[in-house]
Amino acid sequence: MASSKPIFNGVNLVSQDVEATVTFYRRLGVDIPDDAIWRTETGAHHVTVKTPGGLDLEFDSQTLAGVYNQAFEPAPSNGQVMIGFGVATREAVDAIYADLVDAGYRGLQPPWDAFWGGRAAVVGDPDGNPVGIQSPMTAAHRSAPPEI
Repeated sequence: MASSKPIFNGVNLVSQDVEATVTFYRRLGVDIPDDAIWRTETGAHHVTVKTPGGLDLEFDSQTLAGVYNQAFEPAPSNGQVMIGFGVATREAVDAIYADLVDAGYRGLQPPWDAFWGGRAAVVGDPDGNPVGIQSPMTAAHRSAPPEI
């Protein structure tokens, strides 16, 4: 008998401008082939990217979101969900952050040595979603957490 338990299998971002979102994530390093983008005469409306980790990363236009979710309302920018990307080295965090900010994207948190042992930074995508970039965590870089 098949399980009826839901399995987390992806993230879907509703975008004000799917083409701008594709440009950002391609610059970040996500492989988005042109044939993964569904376009009509009114523009790009859907993208599905199969990630190496097995999750689907999808982008939908606000128009399409209104079709499959009758309660859809555009949200204010700077959402409360962090979209995370791991990179191989601490230096890569700095280089990717600098490239995105130099290209005009909003830096939300410059690279820093996080207390949990990774080097991390945050950049806003075209819709204001925070996108985290983090190196592997190492014991040598851990420090005491902040008192909060």
